[in-house]
Amino acid sequence: MAEPVDRPTHEPLNGWGRWKAPTYLKRGSGAQDLRLAAGSAVLGLVVAVGAVLAAGPWDSGQRKAERDRAAVQERAGGAHHQGEATDGPAPAPSAPPVLSALGTTAGLSAQAGASALGAALDPLLDSPALGAVRTAVVVDVATGKQLYADGATTSMTPASTVKIATAAAALSALGPGHRIATTVRLSPDSRTLTLVGGGDPTLDKAALRSLAADTARSLRDGGAGTVRLRYDTSGYSGPAVHPIGPNENIASVSALMADEGRLDGSVRGPAPRTADPAGDAARAFADLLDDAGVDTRSAPEAGRAVGGSRTVATHLSKPLSALVERALTNSDNDIAEALARQTAIEAGEPASFAGARRAVTARLKALGLPLKGAHLADGSGLDRADKVTAALLAQLLALAAGPDHPELRPVLTGLPVAGFSGTLGDRYTATSRGTGLIRAKTGTLTGVNSLAGTAVDAKGRLLAFAFLASGTTSPGEAEASLDTLATALTKGGR
Repeated sequence: MAEPVDRPTHEPLNGWGRWKAPTYLKRGSGAQDLRLAAGSAVLGLVVAVGAVLAAGPWDSGQRKAERDRAAVQERAGGAHHQGEATDGPAPAPSAPPVLSALGTTAGLSAQAGASALGAALDPLLDSPALGAVRTAVVVDVATGKQLYADGATTSMTPASTVKIATAAAALSALGPGHRIATTVRLSPDSRTLTLVGGGDPTLDKAALRSLAADTARSLRDGGAGTVRLRYDTSGYSGPAVHPIGPNENIASVSALMADEGRLDGSVRGPAPRTADPAGDAARAFADLLDDAGVDTRSAPEAGRAVGGSRTVATHLSKPLSALVERALTNSDNDIAEALARQTAIEAGEPASFAGARRAVTARLKALGLPLKGAHLADGSGLDRADKVTAALLAQLLALAAGPDHPELRPVLTGLPVAGFSGTLGDRYTATSRGTGLIRAKTGTLTGVNSLAGTAVDAKGRLLAFAFLASGTTSPGEAEASLDTLATALTKGGR
């Protein structure tokens, strides 16, 4: 029976680009911090939740506005990434106050804030529902100061929260505008077509139909007749089956697949998976070629494109920013593993579990994040060999919210909104203070529960947090305890 997994956890990071390393505080200790302006930020987030519901989880006006803001900052001196879109609808009215809050301050001593947090979080963190080992870190996003820490540098199995690190590495390496290409290539003698997978897990039947139509048009224009069909998955290497084994939470990892290898028509969550995602995609493509008037000699065969072949049709995935948002909102394991392999390809590493681990780790290190105790065994968090710290996760979220790396903004915009979207859609109630004010990635494996994201406190301060628990015995009780911890942040320690 498949082990329950809805989101992998991840490792907290210590450091913010050019920021000084934060001073870690034990429970109840203090340090200097700055408060954010209050009312407009809180109101902006609440209004933004309405935008999420109205426009969908990945293309809301709020999220587009955040990406537009990031693009403006990027042109003003940030990193540049080829292909990043700069057009789109005008920002949602709520977006400017939410984003500008990151750069505004109001005086308040951190000592009082940290002490209040300690008083609020200490008893909640001691809940038996959180198992044998639990760690927590809270960071003030505006200053990078760590306001609260308990076991900040203890390595823990993060489950799906590790997707935060995977997404950040991919965005840093490739840029939010990067698109994954699936191509069709024709041999020099016009007798062999090859469907070449580029690693796009979101390829679907509509995309294959478009590829088939474009291919048929090119063949007609070139006067080609009957062709044989191949499919090329050489873009990926190493074992295709995840270390957890065949599982409904993830398909075999392949450079070519359609609909994530799902056999039940679903688009999220566990599902029956094909044992041959590449072959199934190629056979579906062959049928669509036939519909488009292209005669193939026989069933498609695995093989690389013939030397000298030219591209006759191309499908591009949605931008990486959208893939990241979908992966985080729905805790999509297939997309997460694809993001890790795309990072490996960009780094010149083999597109395998091992190559992805090296590439993601190197990219996080290049961002100035301390990785002591970190082991990123996979991109999804399904592997129990994954180890991260609460400090790594919280600081990574703070980095994504800061001004130095606007390319990481989709890490925040992809986080589920408490009580409204993704894996937090059925958590928190309409009367919960945290509803709409908390955005967080969930993590669940048997005996492991985690939550990492952002919260806006009562006076408008944006906080990044990571809570990791191991040895839990009741997933429902553990999730409720984590939600209570996050909700306590919205009260500003009061």
